[in-house]
Amino acid sequence: MLELKNISFSADGEEKKEILKDITLSIDESFVAITGPNGGGKSTLAKLVAGIYTPTTGQILYNGVDITNMSITDRARLGVSFAFQQPVRFKGITVKDLITIAAGKKIGVSEACVYLSEVGLCAREYINREINASLSGGELKRIEIATILARGTKLSIFDEPEAGIDLWSFNNLIAVFENMRKTLGGSIIIISHQERILNIAERIIVLNGGSVERDGSRDEILPYILKSGGAACSTLTEKAVK
Repeated sequence: MLELKNISFSADGEEKKEILKDITLSIDESFVAITGPNGGGKSTLAKLVAGIYTPTTGQILYNGVDITNMSITDRARLGVSFAFQQPVRFKGITVKDLITIAAGKKIGVSEACVYLSEVGLCAREYINREINASLSGGELKRIEIATILARGTKLSIFDEPEAGIDLWSFNNLIAVFENMRKTLGGSIIIISHQERILNIAERIIVLNGGSVERDGSRDEILPYILKSGGAACSTLTEKAVK
């Protein structure tokens, strides 16, 4: 279980800006979506959980362990994974290398291929390719998800996985997330505006102005979002992703 207790975060600058304000949440569902208007604090919250940022005040617990001041590496050892909006490209490293590093042990080609197959990629075409500019955004994101599967983490956080990918790739990502929800055996937290992602979540949390505006089941929250004019999400069109 992930527990956020009275979490606040302020960004340093000429004028200190409060981005998150006294957020308290407990998350143990298998699939949770966090949505809300731009600038509401969604990505900041995800990075606090991942350990990229440290809260100004408050406490973060994972399965009863205080991880508030833990490094990203130590959180990863506990089973916390974070996927960026734009996956990192590694020149000279093959897809197999990356999956092996993620697994934390030596694995064979056949095992690495299983993870690629689970995210909808033809293993034979990708296993020896380099992680470089020749891969599309959608391919990179699916490879990144394959590394999370290889690590077997119990808390996986995705920050706007739909950003910058084409409609075909997005459709495949939806299928991947649905499969992860059924097989992962942990919690998936996705930061997203997209209705199709919200529609497969068990629970939706709406962040607005750095605070929790709404929190409840999909059946409770999605109608509220749609009725309010879609301020917290946008229906996917071909123009919404590139």
